[in-house]
Amino acid sequence: MLKPYACDPAFTRGRRHAEPPAPTRSDYQRDRDRIVHSTAFRRLVYKTQVFLNHEGDLFRTRLTHSLEVAQLGRSIARTLGLNEDLVEAIALAHDLGHTPFGHAGQDALDDCLREADPEGGGFEHNLQSLRVVDTLEERYPEFDGLNLTFETREGILKHCSLRHAKALVANEPDGVARRFVDRTQPSLEAQLCNIADEIAYNAHDVDDGVRSGLIDMEQLDEVPLFARFRREAVAQHPTLAGRRLLFETIRRMLSAQVYDVLEATSQALDEAAPTSVDQARRSRPLVSFTEPMATDSQALKRFLRTNLYRHPKVVATTDSAKQVIRDLFQAYRTDFSESAQGRFEPSPRGIADYIAGMTDRYALKEHERLTGRRLFD
Repeated sequence: MLKPYACDPAFTRGRRHAEPPAPTRSDYQRDRDRIVHSTAFRRLVYKTQVFLNHEGDLFRTRLTHSLEVAQLGRSIARTLGLNEDLVEAIALAHDLGHTPFGHAGQDALDDCLREADPEGGGFEHNLQSLRVVDTLEERYPEFDGLNLTFETREGILKHCSLRHAKALVANEPDGVARRFVDRTQPSLEAQLCNIADEIAYNAHDVDDGVRSGLIDMEQLDEVPLFARFRREAVAQHPTLAGRRLLFETIRRMLSAQVYDVLEATSQALDEAAPTSVDQARRSRPLVSFTEPMATDSQALKRFLRTNLYRHPKVVATTDSAKQVIRDLFQAYRTDFSESAQGRFEPSPRGIADYIAGMTDRYALKEHERLTGRRLFD
């Protein structure tokens, strides 16, 4: 049932290391399974989305976020005739390179790397996700990494600086970073994962924000997207209140965004009429919201950035998290004895790889062991 512009595993551009095909699974199904069984995937359960894991058992983590992205992505892919298995593989792997403590940890590690190695280019979590699946996972005797297909790796590398892209192209001339140099697009499945990621985190950050008590539904009425569907929910269910009203509002928001993507993307596909995967790559971005929905989504992002991500309680937590990362990096640079035990390579990049792979709670445990201080209760 795949459309001509969908990625077909029978015509994959292959793996970096040749392997015989699996007898019962397509290449993209095999990629998905390798990701699910990887160490980095399991670590996502204790990596921050917005709230640190110890702050509440029901807040999203990188793992639950990735599962939600996969669910949304597969639903949209099925209707558009895209490859569901590839979408699922990309969605489950897209955050494998995230540091502990979410974006706070990433920013701190980027600063540490730039200070320690000004020529190294800093830290990018999408590039780190690719490093995880290409190099850092150690599961197979014949090669490093997971040896995923080109199409899955292409989707994992969602963003990449031109500097890093050129470095990747030097080692893999027709590889996954080529499009950042040529200014072409990734597969439609990769484009779909990008927008499913946005839909998922906007919705679940609203849920977690209200659950935390840092924002409330009255504040959210400032956001046109939320207010519209809250009014609809109350009009249909006049006695609805509390968490049921929140859940129903978010459910309607999610559905509306999914149907909007289907409408906008179907129209774009009709106009561009790509007849192959490569034609779709050479077109403008084809998976998108309609313009009104894109405006509403941006308004919700601005609200969350101002009222949740920059809330004084969140900022206080992220400041402490950044200090943990900085202290760990400095401790490992000062004493490379840990590397002698095979824990990391004795270089700034090796230290960054090791820290980026930590869960929140392991980073806190290591910080206390190395510094004697506890920054979180």
